[in-house]
Amino acid sequence: MSFYVIDSKSYNLRHKGAIVKKKILFLIHDLNCGGAERVLVNLVNSLDQEKYDITVQTLFDVGILRDKLGSNIHYIAGFKKMFRGNVTLSKLLTPKQLCKMLIKDDYDIAIAYLEGQCCRIISAYEGKKIAWIHTFFRNEQEAVQSFKAMDEAKACYSKFDRIVCVSKTVEEQFNSFFDLSSKSEVIYNAIDVDNILNKSKQHQDLICSNDAIANIVASGKLCNEIKGFDRLIRVHKKLLNDNIENKLYIIGDGEDRANLEALIDELGVSETVRLMGFVENPFKYVKNADLFVCSSHREGYSTAVTEALILGVPVISTDVSGAKELINNGCGTVCDNNEEALYESIKQALTDKNLLAEYREKAKLRSEQISPERSIEKFEDLINY
Repeated sequence: MSFYVIDSKSYNLRHKGAIVKKKILFLIHDLNCGGAERVLVNLVNSLDQEKYDITVQTLFDVGILRDKLGSNIHYIAGFKKMFRGNVTLSKLLTPKQLCKMLIKDDYDIAIAYLEGQCCRIISAYEGKKIAWIHTFFRNEQEAVQSFKAMDEAKACYSKFDRIVCVSKTVEEQFNSFFDLSSKSEVIYNAIDVDNILNKSKQHQDLICSNDAIANIVASGKLCNEIKGFDRLIRVHKKLLNDNIENKLYIIGDGEDRANLEALIDELGVSETVRLMGFVENPFKYVKNADLFVCSSHREGYSTAVTEALILGVPVISTDVSGAKELINNGCGTVCDNNEEALYESIKQALTDKNLLAEYREKAKLRSEQISPERSIEKFEDLINY
C-alpha cells in the first residue's frame, strides 16, 4: 500500500487499482431553471462518478432542477425560501464567517459556480478553490453588488486558485475590473447534446408549419431587465403592423410574467403571443421554430442559443457576451443591442426566405461544432491542475 500526496487535504490511495475519489463541492444560489443552473446539472451528471465524489450545495433550497441531479450526486439544501434582502444581510458577516457557517465538510476542491455571493463565501475556504463567472459585468456596480465594496471584491477574487469564464468577452470584462488574467481561462458551457437531440424528436402539436406564418421561439427567465422579452413582444407587434405574419412563443417563467401578460393585452396580441411557462421539454418546440431569438440586454454565454444551434435553428441575437462566439458562421445575425436593431434583423430574416434558408443550413453546420466532450476535458484538466 502506498500514498501519493496531492495537497494538504487530498490524497489518492492506490491498492489493487482502487483510487480514492476526489471530493468536489459546487456552491450555487439555487437550482431554478436558469441557464447556469442547467449547465451545472449537466456538468456534474457528466463527470466520471468513479473518479469524483460530487456535492452540490445551494444557498436556497428551491428549483425544479434539484430532481435532475444524478443519484450519485450529494445535495445539500440551503434556506427553504428565498427572501428579499438576503444579499444585504449576508454583507453583515465576513466571508470567513459565512464560509464557516455554510461549508461543513472538507473537500479537495470548492467551486463557486456563480459570481458574486457564492464567490464571496468560497473565497474564504481553506483549500483549493475555483470561481465560475457567468455574467458580463456592464459596470462596477454590477461587478461588486454582492460585496461590501470594490476592495473586498478584489480581495475575494484574488484568493481563488483559478477563475473560469464562460466566454471570451466575459473574461475580458471581468479582468477589466479585477486584473486577474494570470488566473483566468475560458471554458464553454457543457451541453448534453444527445439529450437535446433525443428530446427534440418527441411529438408536439402546438407549433404548426405554415409557410405564411413564421414561428418565433424565445426562452429564458421572465425577467425583462435581463432577457428583454418586453421589447421582443413590441417587435412582434411591429412586424404584425408591417403585415409580416408571425407567432411568438416564449418558454420560461419568472417575476415579470404579470407585466408581460399586461403588455400582451395592451398591444392586443393575445392571439399571436403565447407565454408557455416552464416546459419540461422545450427542445421539441425549439426544433420546430423558423427562428430562435435572444432579445437579452445581457448574457454570459447563452445556453438557450447554444441549444437552438444544436437543433439547427437559425438565431437572431442582440449583441450580448458570447453571441459572436456562438453565431460565427452565418447561422444567424448578431444585431446591435436595441429594440430597433432587433426589429430590423428579424424583419430581414422573415421577409427574405433565401436568407432564412441559408441561416438554417449554416445552423446545421454550426451544430456539428458544439462539443460537450471538450468542455468536460477542460474541466478535468482544471481540477487536476
